[in-house]
Amino acid sequence: MSAASRLIVWRGRLSGCPSGYRSWLRDRGSLTARLRRVCDAFRVQPLAQGLALPLPDERERLQLKPRERALVREVFLYCAEVPVVFAHSVAARRDLNGPWRRLSHLGVQPLGEALFTDPRVCRTPLEFSRLRPGDGLFCRASARLAPRPPELWARRSLFRLEGRLLLVTEVFLPGVLQLRP
Repeated sequence: MSAASRLIVWRGRLSGCPSGYRSWLRDRGSLTARLRRVCDAFRVQPLAQGLALPLPDERERLQLKPRERALVREVFLYCAEVPVVFAHSVAARRDLNGPWRRLSHLGVQPLGEALFTDPRVCRTPLEFSRLRPGDGLFCRASARLAPRPPELWARRSLFRLEGRLLLVTEVFLPGVLQLRP
């Protein structure tokens, strides 16, 4: 099985995670707002955005057909010049003309601002995963890290607006451990 198609296991409980990551992973508030509170210079660096095939576990979670393309957006969140989070979001193509139309034009604007300032948006419970080399998300999230860590911790949840879903995955990079919680 290739790294891009390997099924990542997501759990509703956080177990085996180093203590430094726990408060970041469990926080249900806006990650953008939290990072802005503890960073001297917060910024978003877009990496990629376009129609693509979602990962198998994402396709299943969003109830997409096997070859159905979706909007995939990937960014790094930086504090000063240190990447602290790799964010990966997926929305069904059919929803880009509907409730999630603003996703196509975010640029350097954080997705969290759009989600947490709209009272109509509902969030599902968080799911957690330990990502390892060979996982597609691990490879993309650790691309700018030297040396690459042996594992990365991630969380994801669905956001619902007008009955339509957006899946947001946040991979916490070692740089986040240097920030005051």
